[in-house]
Amino acid sequence: MAGHSKWHNIKHRKAAVDAKRGKMWSKCAKAVMVASKNGGPDPDANLTLRYAIDEARYANMPRDTIERAIKKGAGLLGTQNFENVRYEGYGPKGVAVIADALTDNRTRTAGDVRLIFTKYGGNMGTSGCVAYMFEHKGRITVPGAAVNEERLMELAIEAGALDVASPEEPGGDWSIITGPAEFLSVKAALETAGITITDAALDMIPTTTVSVGGDDARTLIKLVDALEDNDDVQKVYANFEVPDEELAGLE
Repeated sequence: MAGHSKWHNIKHRKAAVDAKRGKMWSKCAKAVMVASKNGGPDPDANLTLRYAIDEARYANMPRDTIERAIKKGAGLLGTQNFENVRYEGYGPKGVAVIADALTDNRTRTAGDVRLIFTKYGGNMGTSGCVAYMFEHKGRITVPGAAVNEERLMELAIEAGALDVASPEEPGGDWSIITGPAEFLSVKAALETAGITITDAALDMIPTTTVSVGGDDARTLIKLVDALEDNDDVQKVYANFEVPDEELAGLE
């Protein structure tokens, strides 16, 4: 299945480090605030808030910080208006790139994102220009060293998972792909069985990928990193693959 990207695994290891930084927590808090504002402060009745809280927890965000973000979003600790905006474009080699943002100033964010695309050899396109190359699916990451292969696959498939991808290297991570509707049930089944989950989110997963290497791979990684470093950008998706022989140098 397309989308089990080696680049995603690099990003996941990078995210494990980034999660210790204040910027990651700031983005998680913003997502929690917006979800609480739009759907209410009860995660049992607000699925978007539940997803946002889970992602904050996987980033090791303190519980009291999450609670403050929920209250702030609900208007109990002041208000701040953010809106969801999706930017789409192309990187080198025609690689499709999506950047999902939460912003209180569309003009500022659009200008910043456009500049990043241009700086790294890409260009920002119109709404919908690359989104059709991706599917909205759940992705659950499980550390390979802490799980029995047969048990994990049996649990995931019985709970409704679409695919289970084994680690690409010894001790690497398992990647479980689900449909949006089955995401929570698969996640709950794994948690109930005592399976450790290090990351779980609804992602935009590419249906096809573009293989890149050399300078193109380095430039694309810089493009993705620059987008992720922007304070308004929450998530970045791209449909490129990096050959095995390139990975060691890129990491």
